[in-house]
Amino acid sequence: MAGDRREYLELLRTNAEFHRPWSPAVPPGVDPYADEVFERVLGDCRSETSSRTLLCRKSDGVILGSFNLNQIVRGAFECAFLGYWVGAPHQGQGYMTEGMRLLLRHAFQRVRLHRVEANIIPSNRPSRALAKSAGFRCEGLSPRYLKIAGRWQDHERWAITVEDYTESGSSRNLNR
Repeated sequence: MAGDRREYLELLRTNAEFHRPWSPAVPPGVDPYADEVFERVLGDCRSETSSRTLLCRKSDGVILGSFNLNQIVRGAFECAFLGYWVGAPHQGQGYMTEGMRLLLRHAFQRVRLHRVEANIIPSNRPSRALAKSAGFRCEGLSPRYLKIAGRWQDHERWAITVEDYTESGSSRNLNR
């Protein structure tokens, strides 16, 4: 775990500029690369309200990025918000596509969600393309939705339901 911590934090540090247009501003006095960041983000990988995982290359286990299901709401909603990122050197190589496939299988089969939402800044073309290729649909625009890079920015709301996932052929034999 200590090796993962160092590798994860180094990936964050070396990709800070790459992710700056889509990342929340770090509050003054907070070190975004401190050990506590790893513990806060991945220390409790699975809880009642979140499920977080590292994206690792199968051949050598190198950490490439991460996926997280946040604010899991149960009951009549059975929904979570999806976040994800990949390091710049690993983009465009299919890792996120495979990671998304595995994440959705986890969300719908293990976590037993009905709906997963991703809120994406419209200028983030790679993220929009990933969501679309995974079967998400754009449901609309949320003006000034999140404070990103120091200012309130519009986001497109993308979502996929278990029915969409099953109908798209992305899954076989979902036991729902």
